[in-house]
Amino acid sequence: MQIELRTRFRENLVALTHSDDATDCQRLGIAVSGGPDSMALLAMVHEFWGKRVLAATVDHQLRPQSAAEADMVARFCASRGIGHHILTPDQPIGGNVQSAARAVRYQLLKEWAQDHDIAWIATAHHADDQLETLLMRLARGAGLDGLSGVRARNGPVIRPLLDCTKADLVDYCTDLDVPFVHDPSNSDSDFERVRVRAALEKCDILDPVAAVRSASALAEAGEALEWIAAREAQVYLTCEEGEATLAQTGYPREILRRLLLRGVQLVSPGHVPRGTTQTRALDMLQNGGKTMIGDVICEGGECWTFRPAPPRTGK
Repeated sequence: MQIELRTRFRENLVALTHSDDATDCQRLGIAVSGGPDSMALLAMVHEFWGKRVLAATVDHQLRPQSAAEADMVARFCASRGIGHHILTPDQPIGGNVQSAARAVRYQLLKEWAQDHDIAWIATAHHADDQLETLLMRLARGAGLDGLSGVRARNGPVIRPLLDCTKADLVDYCTDLDVPFVHDPSNSDSDFERVRVRAALEKCDILDPVAAVRSASALAEAGEALEWIAAREAQVYLTCEEGEATLAQTGYPREILRRLLLRGVQLVSPGHVPRGTTQTRALDMLQNGGKTMIGDVICEGGECWTFRPAPPRTGK
């Protein structure tokens, strides 16, 4: 089992980085929390990339045990000759804790990678994570892109363990005496993911690896639609003096959704409306109506137009 796991992992790593560990000199950074998934990731990457591996542990300082967990990772890295850094946020994390912590974590890792000339950041998302993500998004009525789940590659972030199960990774650590810790927040039912995980433990008809294949197929479909939308936008979506016009609207609805987003972003760069907002706007525009998305006025008809709303004036 370990030989099969490590062989599959190595193939995934080479495919995601477009590089052969034997000849490439790029640095690869590993995000390591100390759990069995990230410790297995660290050990396997180090086996194949050697001294070009660096590790980072983000201590969110949300639990009393977090400092000791980061120290455990540091000791393991020292025993293997792996460079390791502990990253901490400048300010306390508040609000939606899981969402805020995720945003802070990726920002800290991005800055760390830039400071140390790291080409890729590997995270330990696995097949069970993917299945949980799909079910959470399905419960919210997510569309095609949302149901594509966690991507194997997103910019410099790669996830070479997506086709491995949690049980595989725990067995790897146990068999090879790789230490790991258990995060008590993984048992806190206040978190949606924990509740989904508990429900899955009672259900044996959903295969995490099969869910990964489904998510991958949906991601490929989304990329194909995005390619078509980009090609059509080059011809039919124009922008002059801050106003965008979509001159052709006789497309299937999912292509129109993507062209709508491109039109909005030409007028308001970086603005990505929620899925429900997109759906309402599509309904309105396809019926020749007018609607607002953020600060953009969108108007239907034979051509669709997108223009900035007039500045608001105080009383």
